[in-house]
Amino acid sequence: MVDAVLVDVVRTASGRGKPGGALSGVHPAELLAGVIRAVVERNGLDGSEVDDVIAGCVSQCGDQAMNVARTAALAAGLPEQVPATTVDRQCGSSQQAVHFAAQGVLAGAYDVAIACGVESMSRVPMGSANAGGDPLAPLAGRYPDGLVGQGVSAELIAARWKLSRSQLDEYAAASHERAARATATGGFSREIVPVDVTDATGAVRAHTVDETIRAGTTAQKLAGLPPAFHTAALAARYPELGWQITPGNSSPLTDGASAALIMSAERARTLGLTPRARFRGFAVTGSDPLLMLTGVIPATERVLRRAGLSIDDIDAFEVNEAFAPVPLVWAREFNVDAARLNPRGGAIALGHPLGGSGTRLLATLLHHLEDTGGRFGLQTMCEGGGMANATIIERIDR
Repeated sequence: MVDAVLVDVVRTASGRGKPGGALSGVHPAELLAGVIRAVVERNGLDGSEVDDVIAGCVSQCGDQAMNVARTAALAAGLPEQVPATTVDRQCGSSQQAVHFAAQGVLAGAYDVAIACGVESMSRVPMGSANAGGDPLAPLAGRYPDGLVGQGVSAELIAARWKLSRSQLDEYAAASHERAARATATGGFSREIVPVDVTDATGAVRAHTVDETIRAGTTAQKLAGLPPAFHTAALAARYPELGWQITPGNSSPLTDGASAALIMSAERARTLGLTPRARFRGFAVTGSDPLLMLTGVIPATERVLRRAGLSIDDIDAFEVNEAFAPVPLVWAREFNVDAARLNPRGGAIALGHPLGGSGTRLLATLLHHLEDTGGRFGLQTMCEGGGMANATIIERIDR
């Protein structure tokens, strides 16, 4: 049996995804090149060993057009014969890249692959790829009442599961508190690779700390923020909604990149590399595109079945915090200990650079398992259009 193993996984520290953000002056292909270069150089790997580079990216236009994976692979110095492709499964794009890379190893198509992802939301704003078009027009017949954005979906979920504004804000504040604590104690130091940036004074410095964490955030402070998605038209369409989703209990616009080095266990041995985890299960599901954020529930159920594990076998969970209702509803459905859910904070604090988030969650999950001695980790990600990915890894003692 071939084992697909995780040898290394790294990320950049987050930058605010707006002009003036810490990473806004860095081209997204160069951001991605930096993490690709890091996983190659940190492991003494000859770049010619890489069979493919698979990158997630959502807004594939502007600076992120023309197959940003290939641009980044070349910018990272990989040999010209190493191919690369860019995939879009919305927020789960780089988690899907991990699946494709590991599944390619299991199938015997790859010996070594790099799965990665990037999003520069400061340089390529969210929705840029839709400019001048109506990509959902063909769905009007099937969904005559129309679909809605993810923020309204989060409102619908909060209403259906009867989540209060205070619950949402308390969860968001806890995410910042956990992320700030992990930062202060060095919990992210091994997974973050520095990015050289030029600050307002013109000086070049290394960006190594997540810019999106707001230490000292409290639920009381967040309670003063207005709803982000309320309009008169939507209020008339959905009179049952409480309009509780705010910038404070949502993930911020973010710049960032991340990358994972994946290979067969046999090739790792041949290269003298020590695997840090093996892949135990993969799942991807579709779900109601109106309640598009609930796919993490069936995806988790499916990946557990495929791995032959129960929810109680899992030591840590990374459930992407696109909006606070997502992990709260997921935790309620599976009745998990809150301490095992996003133990180092999640996207509300650490940011959500869309195409780069899947491998970011994987980096944080692996390092948490290593630091705590946990064996199994599960990550899951809700995705635009009503989809979700789920992945289970098993830490390997080194």
